[in-house]
Amino acid sequence: MSAFCRSCALLLVLVGIAAAAGPAESASRRNAPSRAAPAGQPAPQPGPPPETRIAAVVNDEVISMFDVVSRIKMVMASSNLPDTVETRQRIAGQVLRTIVDEKLEMQEAKRQNITATDDEVNKALAQIEKQNNMKPGQLDDFLKARGIDKSALVDQLTASIVWTKLVRRQASQGTEISDEEIDDAMKRLKEHANDPQSRVAEIFLAVDNPAQEEDVRKLAERLSDQMRKGTRFSAVAQQFSQSATAAVGGDIGWVRPDQLSPELGKVVAKLRPGELSDPIRTTGGFYLLLVVDRRTGTTGSSQDAVLKIVQVVFPLPEKPTDALKRTALAEAQAVRGAAKSCPEMLKIGKQKAPQLSSEGDIRVSEISPAMRNIVLHLPIGQASEPILQKNGVGVIMVCQKTEAVAAGEPTRDDVAESLLRQRLDTLARRYMRDLRRNAFVDVRV
Repeated sequence: MSAFCRSCALLLVLVGIAAAAGPAESASRRNAPSRAAPAGQPAPQPGPPPETRIAAVVNDEVISMFDVVSRIKMVMASSNLPDTVETRQRIAGQVLRTIVDEKLEMQEAKRQNITATDDEVNKALAQIEKQNNMKPGQLDDFLKARGIDKSALVDQLTASIVWTKLVRRQASQGTEISDEEIDDAMKRLKEHANDPQSRVAEIFLAVDNPAQEEDVRKLAERLSDQMRKGTRFSAVAQQFSQSATAAVGGDIGWVRPDQLSPELGKVVAKLRPGELSDPIRTTGGFYLLLVVDRRTGTTGSSQDAVLKIVQVVFPLPEKPTDALKRTALAEAQAVRGAAKSCPEMLKIGKQKAPQLSSEGDIRVSEISPAMRNIVLHLPIGQASEPILQKNGVGVIMVCQKTEAVAAGEPTRDDVAESLLRQRLDTLARRYMRDLRRNAFVDVRV
């Protein structure tokens, strides 16, 4: 039985110290007077460096503090969470749990003689570069510049590849999606074709035993708080969600409330487009839901237009002084004046405000109503006026706009794929739950 969550609170503190001790702290330690050992007692021997200590043992394999710290750095870089000691402490427990799960996946894959080839891993790395508009080899530079060990990413991708193979092998041994199931699903779609539908994204955090309840609930609340301050939902979903939809940023697609479980359907029906739910407790764990858009029937919404944007945000504390606001506004105004194209603006942002500067695609419906009006009226390639946001002062430039395409009636293949994805998701959760129950997991300090 897994017992590591009982030690999460202590681990949070240790990871925060190991990962985030700054120059000031190091200097204070160097300058502090040394303490002599009491008379008659031997001087204490220095312990091993923090990064070499054991964070956890999974069956007979070790997870080091170096593994945990490397993964925390990667999560921070990919999800745009604020890089602070407090944030590192908040996410450390879930990061460790994710690495434990990956160890279990790799051990099960080894038992089942399933591997990830070098070609599969390299293709996954190339896909990450493509999704982030990087040239070949730029991902290595990105990781190196942020002090992230590449092995942390390779380990995560390898576990994901073998786990997909394991789950699909399990699914192939069961009953395939039958024609009758597809017929029934298509019949229901036609019957409810004109009912209101919501485009929903999810983050799922599993609770496998009562000892984890409080830790997982607090993590859900903290992630919710960060997203309300501006952290992108899809980025958080990719790093933290334990649902199969994590790979696509948590996007479930267009659904009616009755297509979800009763607990989730009630919440979705009450949320407005662009609104994030509070943590929702279900039998399996906690959900965070985002209603991206809403429509009547299967006609595509104008809010489904996709914008490619660059944004540069100069961060501000939660309660900034007027002087800090003026400084951030001046810096944002300088970026607006200097940037004449998206590549120029991104380059300037990475130099002057690397923490919150980014480039990516976003649906119009995912933009807050206040920001939406500003962005939609921006000419392509023209920087906006400085915008005071929750987390700082930002400048936005629209690089490209792809108009929404009306959605047609789903095909049999679409319906079959949807049913298969639901079945794989259910199977994967059950499979992982069984692996955790049969594992020996020991968290050490």
